[in-house]
Amino acid sequence: MPVKRRAAVHPLGDQAVLIELGRRIDTALNSRAIALARALRQRRGVLEATPGYASVTLRYDPDRIQPETIERAVERLLAQKTAPPRMGRLHRVPVAYDGPDLEETAQTLKLSVEELIHLHTEPTYRCFMVGFVPGWAYLGPLPERIRLPRRAVPRTAVPAGTVAIAGSQAGVYPLPTPGGWHLLGRTKLPMFLPEQDPPSLFLPGDRIRFFQVDRPAAAASEEDAPATAAPKEEAGS
Repeated sequence: MPVKRRAAVHPLGDQAVLIELGRRIDTALNSRAIALARALRQRRGVLEATPGYASVTLRYDPDRIQPETIERAVERLLAQKTAPPRMGRLHRVPVAYDGPDLEETAQTLKLSVEELIHLHTEPTYRCFMVGFVPGWAYLGPLPERIRLPRRAVPRTAVPAGTVAIAGSQAGVYPLPTPGGWHLLGRTKLPMFLPEQDPPSLFLPGDRIRFFQVDRPAAAASEEDAPATAAPKEEAGS
């Protein structure tokens, strides 16, 4: 008999709700959020369902569906026995490790530059969510040995393609934007694809492997290899 798993449904105005499954960064919670968003998109009156770390933001047509109906639907969907989550794509991202913070980050962590690069390229990262700016994917978890708080003073502009870390997360700046993460390198692989739908290269549930190159180059996407678990950490850029 399936176990009923409750969620908190919070109104966001009169045309959207936030469905909260938990308050931590966790692979299992993120998989549930992705599956729930996928199922809710099939329902009448739902205009958009976007998964977060452990939540779903749902936008709906109030003339076709009411919040009470959404809440009942969420409870039914969460109570159902679901199939194992589908494996996301595996992306291989070439990185030239020549970022302005590379040496300072290594010194702060009491590592050599080579050790920092090795630790950064070792994991298979998971894309937990996409947000902040178009194409920005929050990736994790970072190895504990290379976790640092964000910079005390953010930069006013970070170039597109910059590979960075902060807290327990990694990311690639998709557009020139301000940012407070530690900049380790760069890739020519575009993160924001405005002519595609969806316009983000990485999608929630995808897996990412970074590898070192002398110069940024093309990369590959595959369908295999396991995802990793994730620790607690807040979002942000």
